[in-house]
Amino acid sequence: MVVVEERPPPGEDLLGLYEGISLADRGMDYAGALPDRITIYMESHIEMELDRVGTIEEIRRTVLHEIGHHLGIDDARLSELGWV
Repeated sequence: MVVVEERPPPGEDLLGLYEGISLADRGMDYAGALPDRITIYMESHIEMELDRVGTIEEIRRTVLHEIGHHLGIDDARLSELGWV
């Protein structure tokens, strides 16, 4: 599930957030967990003061970054791949 919220929690500097159990960490006994959730923070993107095209590209990049976490890819590897 992908949702959009106005801003990240107080004290957090985030463009997006993945919450859930990555596919890489799910075992044979995976069941009963809440659905995974990707949250995109609107104000964080607006504060970047990009033009329309830049904002769209940054949102796309953020969503793909969070999907990477869903797949079990950590920030270091996402950085190597150019998604941080």
